[in-house]
Amino acid sequence: MNKPPELRLVFTITALVDESLLLERRSTESLDYIPITGGPVRGAVEGEIIPGGGDWCLNRADDSYEVEARYLIRTHDDAVIDVVNVGVLRHLPGESGGSEDMGYFLTTPRFRTAAPQYQWLTRSVFVGRAATNPSATTIDVFEVQS
Repeated sequence: MNKPPELRLVFTITALVDESLLLERRSTESLDYIPITGGPVRGAVEGEIIPGGGDWCLNRADDSYEVEARYLIRTHDDAVIDVVNVGVLRHLPGESGGSEDMGYFLTTPRFRTAAPQYQWLTRSVFVGRAATNPSATTIDVFEVQS
């Protein structure tokens, strides 16, 4: 029972993004909205992100970020998958620089769909390892194995 669960890489999401929009600023924290404009999904799920989603990104006073992204994937076989992905982005000890230089960017994506062939997405726990740059966020999605 003490053995940690294993992870299985199932697909990669590359969310193309537009310039962020400042929504709120309070003292030493700010909330930005980052439009998601599309991007490929490759692996056990194949498709494209439907433009129109977004990422609400809270820049915290401790120089870390809380992210909450919502978007839709249209698969190659015309199914639609709803994605809600929350996570944390921060520097690892000894790191410095902007968000592109932060070595800790982990997420917990959740999926909903009516498509029978993708119901497995609704019955497992997933974690994502992400990386960001000014034009895209890439997330390797891993299924947690028991």
